[in-house]
Amino acid sequence: MAAEIDRTVVPDYAALARLDGRRFVVLGGGNGIGRQVCHALAQAGARVVCVDRSQELAEAVAAEVDGEPLVADITRRDELEHALAQGPVSGLVDIVGMPVLGPLAELDDDGWDRQFDLVLRHAFLALQIGGRAVAAAGGGTMVFVGSISGLAHIAGQAAYGAAKAALHQLVASMGRELAPVGVRVNAVAPGFIQTPRLLTMLSAEQWTKVSSIIPRGAPGGPPEVAAAILFLASDLSSYVTGQVLAVDGGMTGQVLVPELWST
Repeated sequence: MAAEIDRTVVPDYAALARLDGRRFVVLGGGNGIGRQVCHALAQAGARVVCVDRSQELAEAVAAEVDGEPLVADITRRDELEHALAQGPVSGLVDIVGMPVLGPLAELDDDGWDRQFDLVLRHAFLALQIGGRAVAAAGGGTMVFVGSISGLAHIAGQAAYGAAKAALHQLVASMGRELAPVGVRVNAVAPGFIQTPRLLTMLSAEQWTKVSSIIPRGAPGGPPEVAAAILFLASDLSSYVTGQVLAVDGGMTGQVLVPELWST
């Protein structure tokens, strides 16, 4: 019996990666991963709005990508509403998040509240306000930056991990809630990424130790996270929603044990 030849239509995969005619708002786009995301989206054809608390950073990155700078504190409902009302929103990427480090036993109430505000308040507002804006524009994508701290235990990051795990759950829930109105919601969970901020926090010796427990053998860079976000923002991931993609060089999920057998 002759084999049946597959004649189903083959998509233009390169075209699926394009974002021409779409307007993306990047929250926290003024530095590090956010800056790389602005470049990735712009190179794919999107009109990029770079939102940052720093006017200098927002304007600098917007100038690099021929985009729009916007200054806003996105933990404030009124400021985020204003930022998202400046034009149609085809997609939104939320980069903002900073860890409050240290043992949970030493964290005071203000520190706990600050950690959840830094990770969750703006995400809640972005999903609520931004979800409506993207739906009103005809549908599109939303991508958030979680963390491997929300997937596995990291010493000194109990509060941060709890907040990021909650963010991952928000993404999973809203991916389903917004799907009927044509809005996909996903997240990336970066591992140890050499962002400008983290480069100032860890010494060369500490980076060497980190590299020793990453299967790929080295930390990641902001462009590698931006590339994963670009995939989730584009139609290449058209059947993906409510998911968290680890971008960690294979670090998450492994069990480190002493070498018991020689090879």
